Amino acid sequence: MKFQLTISPEQEESVHVTLKKKNDLACEIEKLCLEYSGTDAIPAYQNDQVQMLRFDDVTCLMVLDGKTYAIDKTGQQHLVKMRLYEVEQLVPSYFVRINKSAIANQRQIAKFKASFSGAVDVVFKCGYVDYVSRRCFSEIKRRYQL
Repeated sequence: MKFQLTISPEQEESVHVTLKKKNDLACEIEKLCLEYSGTDAIPAYQNDQVQMLRFDDVTCLMVLDGKTYAIDKTGQQHLVKMRLYEVEQLVPSYFVRINKSAIANQRQIAKFKASFSGAVDVVFKCGYVDYVSRRCFSEIKRRYQL
C-alpha cells in the first residue's frame, strides 16, 4: 500500500483513496474524514489562562448559570466564551446533545444509568454525571442502536 500526503494552501481539501476492495481501514478513513469539522480545538479559559482544548479531550460541554463550560477528561471545568449552539456547530459528529443545556462526547461516555422513575443519567469516564432528557434520548438510542 502506498501513502501520499500533499499539503497545498491553494487547493481545496479532499481525500482520495484507491483500493482493490473496501475494508476496515477504508471505513475508518471515511469515518475520520466525515467527522472532521475543520477545527479540532476550542479556546478554553481557566484561572486567567487560555488554552486550546482539543475536542478529543472534552468530556462534555454544558451551560451553568448562563455560561458555557467544557469539562475535560480529568473532570476540570473550563470556561468557553461562546454560546452552546455556536459550539455545537464546531464539534465533530461524535458529540451528541443529551439535554437542553449539554452536549456530550460519545467517546467519553462510560455508561447510562436508568432509575425506577424512568429518568436516565449518563456517567462519563471522568466521573461526571448528567441527566439525559427524554427528547434527546431517542437520538442517543438511534446512534447506539439500543
